[in-house]
Amino acid sequence: MAAPHPTAMDTPTGSHPSRPADRPANRSTNHATAPGPGHPYHPENHHTTALTHALVAAGRGYPVIPLTRAKLPAVRSPHHADQAAAPCRGACGRPGHGIHDATADPLAVRRLFAAAPWATAYGIACGVPPHHLIGIDLDTKHGADGLTALHLLASEHHFALPPTVTVRTPSGGHHLYFSAPPTPPVPNSAGRLAPGIDIRGTGGYLVGPGSHTSRGTYHLIPGTPRTPAPAPAALLHLLTHSPHSSLPHTTPPRPSLHTPTNPAPALLRFVRTAPNGQRNARLFWAACRAHESGLGQEMATALTTAALHTGLTEREARATIASAARR
Repeated sequence: MAAPHPTAMDTPTGSHPSRPADRPANRSTNHATAPGPGHPYHPENHHTTALTHALVAAGRGYPVIPLTRAKLPAVRSPHHADQAAAPCRGACGRPGHGIHDATADPLAVRRLFAAAPWATAYGIACGVPPHHLIGIDLDTKHGADGLTALHLLASEHHFALPPTVTVRTPSGGHHLYFSAPPTPPVPNSAGRLAPGIDIRGTGGYLVGPGSHTSRGTYHLIPGTPRTPAPAPAALLHLLTHSPHSSLPHTTPPRPSLHTPTNPAPALLRFVRTAPNGQRNARLFWAACRAHESGLGQEMATALTTAALHTGLTEREARATIASAARR
């Protein structure tokens, strides 16, 4: 989906200590006006554009830091030559502490960008006031289908996904932004909920729209809400608990495969549409969800048939399903 050139950012978006190789030969801090819509970007404009968007984000209360084209914190650590046992998290008062530098003070933001004229992107700290932001990275790389997986989770756990700030990533994926209570903290994770779903929580950050990276530019989706929607309670529970910690210790009654709320059709569709590179991962995840729902034995044959449809052998499919049953 194409997005117009963003001249002002309504909210933030995902990623990581600076390397000299990330710095372009031209270290100019050109602060000329950013080009208008349709005007081709030039490398010397990326720094100014990132700073402009970072200042808008800071103006809305989001703590930000400058990032390199590789989506890493751009200000080099002042302790890179130190042999200290305990890491400094900014107590020394100098910049260069990654996410611990994040600030919404516009003057401090300008100082950080001035210290890193090679920065072409910016990061927004998650898990901090006022929004305690959670970023959901829905990936499309390596055959993953994060969006389908998220909708499957929403259907399985009976929650709706409200309209919220949405950013299109250079790879064609999406970042969804949700606000959350200050506790419990939401941990960062990659693929824990499902293949293609990464989470940015406390201690993490999101790459903001208007950022330019080695992969391309992040764009705010047209018509996106101005502020992140509150995360649904069921989604928060998934993000803050291990996959099995919410299950009762006694064996729950097994729902019928024919009840309208059972997850079987969606799980089978999830397996059957798996591309190469994701077949085993999707089958394992779906088998785990089936066992959690009390449908493990009933769905074993159907899951095997769905896996055969993707090209897996019966032996491979049964081994994967048996592995999920032992979790």
